[in-house]
Amino acid sequence: MNTNATGDSVRDRRVQYETAGLDIGDLLPDPVAQWHHWYAQAEEAGCVEPNAMVVATIDDDGLPDSRYVLARGVTDAGFVFYTNYESSKSAQLDATPRASALFTWLQIHRQMKIRGTVSRVSAAESDAYFAGRPRSSQIGAWASAQSTVLADRGELETRVADVEARFADVDAIPRPPFWGGWLINPVEAEVWQGRPSRLHDRFRYRRVDSAWITERLSP
Repeated sequence: MNTNATGDSVRDRRVQYETAGLDIGDLLPDPVAQWHHWYAQAEEAGCVEPNAMVVATIDDDGLPDSRYVLARGVTDAGFVFYTNYESSKSAQLDATPRASALFTWLQIHRQMKIRGTVSRVSAAESDAYFAGRPRSSQIGAWASAQSTVLADRGELETRVADVEARFADVDAIPRPPFWGGWLINPVEAEVWQGRPSRLHDRFRYRRVDSAWITERLSP
């Protein structure tokens, strides 16, 4: 592999963003409402997985840790995703209950970043979401000890087979007690619209008491 050629390709890659501008008057006064507006436009534009977000947490050594998850609920309270409560991300959120989430809609040259506090959603809310998942995903939630080391793929497949046998005669698989939802409640948000010559439009929402303040940022 020619690493120099690869390096040149990365260094010289350019995409010119020709999208229309964004002004403060174009924004809704609440960042969650703005997210819903942009999400609908991302769906209409055919963006892949428009509810995918990168969630960043902090580990015990103070290092950031990021991964993609899917937002499964967005309300005035914030952004909800579901995972194993014994996973690395959940352990980090238990220890440091703050996170950021980043949505990127490349096809329309937009992104939105959320920063806030986190908390577990209610058991009833987790139960309701789990009940609506495909059966195969329910089995996977029981079978995977998320973030733990596996000897090989066969070990995971054996666990799946064991869970399938366990629930073979069960119509409604219950939610595992170690699995549920997290809510990111925003205290700050930033929206970004790509513009030509990297002179992008950026706006930040800041919560001041019970109100949101919106301000333009340098690109």
